[in-house]
Amino acid sequence: MSPRPGSRRAVTVADIARAAKVSKATAARALGDYGQVSDAVRSRVLAAAEELNYRPNALARSMNTGRSNTIGVVVGDIENPFFAHAMRGISDVANREGYDVILTNSDEDVEAEQAAVDVLLDKQVDALIVAPASSARVGHLAAVGAAGRPLVLLDRRADGRPYDSVTVDNRAAAARATAELLAEGHRRIAFISTHDHPAGVYTPGDTITMSSVADRVAGVMEALTDAGIPSPEQNIRLDARRRGVEAVARDLLEGDDPVTAVIASDSLIAMTVFQTIRTLGLSIPGDVSLISFDNPEWTGITTPPLTVVEQPIYELGAAAARLALQRIHGERVDDAAVVFDADLLRRASVGPAPRAGAPVAALSETEGRNTP
Repeated sequence: MSPRPGSRRAVTVADIARAAKVSKATAARALGDYGQVSDAVRSRVLAAAEELNYRPNALARSMNTGRSNTIGVVVGDIENPFFAHAMRGISDVANREGYDVILTNSDEDVEAEQAAVDVLLDKQVDALIVAPASSARVGHLAAVGAAGRPLVLLDRRADGRPYDSVTVDNRAAAARATAELLAEGHRRIAFISTHDHPAGVYTPGDTITMSSVADRVAGVMEALTDAGIPSPEQNIRLDARRRGVEAVARDLLEGDDPVTAVIASDSLIAMTVFQTIRTLGLSIPGDVSLISFDNPEWTGITTPPLTVVEQPIYELGAAAARLALQRIHGERVDDAAVVFDADLLRRASVGPAPRAGAPVAALSETEGRNTP
């Protein structure tokens, strides 16, 4: 009885050894490119492997060489364009150096992140790049060092831990975005994040357990405080993941003292805020100005196009991969905490603050149809 399609067993090193008429140990050395094997024997073994369509067992090879030529990556949300773009930087650098990348998703959950780290260590990856869901709950990352594997943190730091990291100066970027709005006369400025904070409304002194969000809040607070804005924390919202971005945006825009400007902590938040502003019959920037962190393509083709904090996301991922490879190869590392600057890309979604008591601008039929 002939085997069913797809049921053919995998070719083994023993099969290659028989075909090349050498011992299994010799075939393994030739295939793994280690130990003493003559050129003639290596050529014969490789020819047999090609003829039999041999696929090497990566785990077995890593046990022999101590290397799997893979880098494991754990990101918070693979649907977020930020991480997609960073992954491109990581994979481009890794692939050029002959390394594969294994991507996992934590959904910004510490327990899921810990499970992903365990799986990647079981896969014998040579290094890990992790965007930690919490900068405070990072005890599980010690397992990476215990396994003798380099660890690089992406986009976020770990509180009190000297792990290698590649981040952006989020505090300065958020302060610059806030200053842009202040210069246009805005005083009621909101910041919206989906970070899982115990209380939705931020109170000065609260611990924010994700360093990138903490830095952005600090930048917003700094700029508002310097401008003499009373209670600058009153429009900072950190519960949009739990409550929903639309609900949070509606509260800010429909309250007794509605905000006139919003800074969205990422482009997914900005998209929902944009749509909510339209749904409420408000205009951008006539009634509400909007700034988004990150610059995916859609932000440049909306009406109006959005002003954005443009982070060097590809370079962030590429730098993380280069740092991981330096550690793998035992090379000297001059800067274990790489920090990039972000640029404010001015477009048309920021305008003068509406005058107090001014009527809400009516949308034209054409303008009302535009969506991100």
